[in-house]
Amino acid sequence: MTDAMAGKLAARMGRLGTETAFEVLVRAKALEAQGRDVIHLEIGEPDFDTPAHVIEAGCDALRGGWTHYGPSAGQPDLRAAIAGYVNRSRGTDFAPEHVVVAPGGKPIMFFVILALVEAGDEAIYPDPGFPIYRSMIDFAGATAVPIPLREEREFRLDVDELAGLITPRTKLLIVNSPANPTGGVLERGDLEAIARLAVEHDLVVLADEIYSELLFEGEHVSLATFPGMAERTVILDGFSKTYAMTGWRLGYGLMPPPLVEAVNRLMVNSVSCTSVAVQRAGLAALTGAQDCVAEMREAFRRRRDLVVDGLNAIPGISCVRPKGAFYAFPNITGTGMASKAFADALLQEHGVATLAGTAFGDHGEGYLRLSTANSEANLSKALERIETMVRATAGPR
Repeated sequence: MTDAMAGKLAARMGRLGTETAFEVLVRAKALEAQGRDVIHLEIGEPDFDTPAHVIEAGCDALRGGWTHYGPSAGQPDLRAAIAGYVNRSRGTDFAPEHVVVAPGGKPIMFFVILALVEAGDEAIYPDPGFPIYRSMIDFAGATAVPIPLREEREFRLDVDELAGLITPRTKLLIVNSPANPTGGVLERGDLEAIARLAVEHDLVVLADEIYSELLFEGEHVSLATFPGMAERTVILDGFSKTYAMTGWRLGYGLMPPPLVEAVNRLMVNSVSCTSVAVQRAGLAALTGAQDCVAEMREAFRRRRDLVVDGLNAIPGISCVRPKGAFYAFPNITGTGMASKAFADALLQEHGVATLAGTAFGDHGEGYLRLSTANSEANLSKALERIETMVRATAGPR
């Protein structure tokens, strides 16, 4: 029965990738079921609880009858609140009509890519970068073109190199700042140069700004603020990272009206709408006290410093200090091990779940991704285990 069904799958399913973090989580849970102690640094989600006032708003919404269908693009008051928040935080001028609310950030990514690219088109994406970028470009039938992010540039893309990748077939550019998995942040000069290229070559830019509130240095700058970019930029953001709401599934995109119409049609044809009760919780998150956001950001800053300093003290490992998000992306080439072999051994033999850099693209070879979304005590214990493994692998010196 299984073999018969496998033979009936559409060919496009072979182009669809996955997210390795969930595969590693399953393996880590299996070890825990055997009685092993595992420190989880694989999953990219805050380890904090959703703020109490947001939970109460969601519960009140369910008790108050917010249990039916709603508008496919989102509740009007939430769309207005999102536009207001983005305008205040980025200096943009979006209207509620530019907003589409979706069940998470991934649907915005999925629908925008499906709406824009097809066979014969090219889309440029960051490597190492969030793996779903490439997966969705491939699934849509377009050609995925990686722009390498290199350690010597603190994992900021090289604009000259980007210019060399653009062809007449290039239709979409994806940028992510602060970035997953590297924590790299594009500088204003980088963004200004990217904007000039986008305008010159008539590119649409998907700006993944999901970590915009988790920036440790300076002020977040959005591509949409540069001349000519408001009409060609899609801002992807959401509630998962900022308000510890990963399981609520609530994200949004801000985009030009023709794309709003296209993405809304994809919403109608797929999920109908986003849970209206969850949207009430999102409205409370945006309009309520923001102390919780500042507290999480400061906790992640402390953890970043703890992890980066600890990694840099281990022979054979070096780590650039990330400027945003909640990841560390250490270089492990000095250990002599490949990324996947290192990550597999670290989990199986030492009980620390991480991701190989290659889970984020070919240019991730030689690196690991560690999520700092864990307690300082567990992070310190993980550092001890990593050092134990490295020293055991290296042997006596």
